[in-house]
Amino acid sequence: MRIALLGGTGDIGKGLALRWGRDTDHGIVLGSRDPEKARSAADEYEATLESRGVETKITGFVNEMAADRADVAVLAVPAYHLTDTVETVAAKLDDTVLVTPAVGMKRDEEGFHYNPPPGGSVSSLAADAAPDDVPVVGAFHNLAAGGLTDLDTEFDWDTPVFGDDEDAKATVMELADEIEGLRPLDVGGLANASEVEALTPLLINLASQNDGLHDLGVKFW
Repeated sequence: MRIALLGGTGDIGKGLALRWGRDTDHGIVLGSRDPEKARSAADEYEATLESRGVETKITGFVNEMAADRADVAVLAVPAYHLTDTVETVAAKLDDTVLVTPAVGMKRDEEGFHYNPPPGGSVSSLAADAAPDDVPVVGAFHNLAAGGLTDLDTEFDWDTPVFGDDEDAKATVMELADEIEGLRPLDVGGLANASEVEALTPLLINLASQNDGLHDLGVKFW
């Protein structure tokens, strides 16, 4: 399977690229608005994996080229870049599952707060911007970036997954399950996006206020 990480030079893109590069045989492609930045990051991630005895090929391109022929494209971009990114690659999303981990947040002196757009969730923004025949799945919202990018961190986390297309959701859940220490949990359709997205600022606030919770994730029992 070919996985494109659009905005793959950021923490979430880096973490998923390293984890899938280490734990699977899928083709990993990084996307960026700056192709040179994508290629440089791809070389860096390859070197990181090679230093751990893992030989894999990671390539980097401009976002449109990274999305072209991808089976799954992850929107590893901040919420405020999400719509523009989807519109930029829309013509390249042929039989592609689009995945969004983005969360709308604002910060004040009290901490981080969920800041959903008028449509109700960032995931709904992705669905509205995507072509009608492109399924959108939400996943990977509540993963601590520091732990995800540090391959020395062994985690035991859950990631809620939602989407209206059952086949697309199953594909993303399989990909999540292939990452060591990550368990995907089905939470239904896109209508449930806001409940999942709202967990992220809560986790950030907990991590910032409590010693030893820097790489906090969620686990359901």
